Amino acid sequence: MPAKQATVLIVEDVISLAMTYRSYLKAENVAVEVVGDGQAALDAVANNPPNAIVLDINLPDISGMDILQTLKEKGLDIPVIMITGDGSVQTAVETMRRGAFDFIVKPFTADRLRVTLRNALTQHKLKEQVNELRQSFAAEGFGDFIGNSLTMQSVYQILRSAAQSNATVFVTGESGTGKELCAEALHKMSKRADKPLVAINCASIPPGLLESEIFGHVKGSFTGATTDRLGAVLSADGGTLFLDEIGEMQPEFQSKLLRFLETGQVQRVGEDKLRKCNVRIVCATNRDPRHEVAEGRFREDLFYRLHVIPVEMPPLRERETDSLMLANHFLQMFAKEDGKPIEGFTEAAEDAILTYTWPGNIRELKNAVRNAVVLGEGPTIDVSDLPIDLHRQANPAPVGAHDPGVRLMQPSSHAGASTQVVPLEQQIDIAIQRAINTMDGSIPKAAAALKVSPSTIYRRLQSRSHKDSA
Repeated sequence: MPAKQATVLIVEDVISLAMTYRSYLKAENVAVEVVGDGQAALDAVANNPPNAIVLDINLPDISGMDILQTLKEKGLDIPVIMITGDGSVQTAVETMRRGAFDFIVKPFTADRLRVTLRNALTQHKLKEQVNELRQSFAAEGFGDFIGNSLTMQSVYQILRSAAQSNATVFVTGESGTGKELCAEALHKMSKRADKPLVAINCASIPPGLLESEIFGHVKGSFTGATTDRLGAVLSADGGTLFLDEIGEMQPEFQSKLLRFLETGQVQRVGEDKLRKCNVRIVCATNRDPRHEVAEGRFREDLFYRLHVIPVEMPPLRERETDSLMLANHFLQMFAKEDGKPIEGFTEAAEDAILTYTWPGNIRELKNAVRNAVVLGEGPTIDVSDLPIDLHRQANPAPVGAHDPGVRLMQPSSHAGASTQVVPLEQQIDIAIQRAINTMDGSIPKAAAALKVSPSTIYRRLQSRSHKDSA
């Protein structure tokens, strides 16, 4: 069965150029419509949205930039290829910042238009497939989790499957990614939901007291044991025991934990009696457990006893637009707490939230929103209300300003200055590479400095890689 024809709208006021562009696309499996001004373009999109738009910047009535902005405001996810006679880097970056898929400088070849259009249609189709896949999962979150990114959907699927079993779950991930929420979600969805969920942070308990905290003790068993203590394991009998930061557990106690896992019996400190106990174990660490085993800090047999169902919590920077969804949730929560009529974030603040890398993950995001709500004065949270790290990233110094190895090119005031012109494509690649070098290799930070989406840089780097290997 032949593939369904994609529809392409060409917006160009010079008829001869419009017909040339149409002829360029004759060999493509696309249906082309041509209009000569901005209003006609908006009407065409409203009546029958195309799969892609080829849009001239300079139109007689409405600027192509304004049309691009209108499409964005209306939430129309249509890839737009901008065409322009202005070959400046500033114009190129501005079109990409406003959401264009790509831009082409006049005059251009038929191959240049065809390849760019194919890439735009392919990426758009992939995005539609991703959206369909996402809609087949939970819409907004799972349990107490908030977020609908694909990386989190895979976590939700594992938790759903694991909840009804008694198998041990081993959660890994950076600090602040929500590992404890995994334990809570597993417990609430399990057959043990009516029994206790007991959490122990192994890093916060002195090594000498860890056995007492987990297994309990009897009165007088050691100095300070003035009463009997049941311990976390016996307290969680029939329910779930969450051992957080298990990588901090001392080797001498690891053998005792392994013995309990193998026998299901607990012996409190200072007591001869063995007690049967039925608990489901969920453990978590922000370390690489296999590296800890290789370094001899974590028992290999204990690792394999615990590592039955692994769950890796993704960092916030890998969760697509979840950071903004979480930020809005925290904003509503804190605004209600403080009785402040804050409506939301400005567009600039949203951009800062989406492009910031969040090294502290959800914990850092929550604190940032809390800070903004407390100190904010207006009905919306702007970039200036956000903590200084986000503020700096949203308003970066000029690329190269802090790098002694990078000199910013300035227009020369000398009459005899060189008139050599560097091709636009090369200028953009140079600007991108400088930004990446200045930001220590961080593409999200480089994108924020250039005021473009990180995907724009990834796309250009991939395109450049393909050209280099050709």
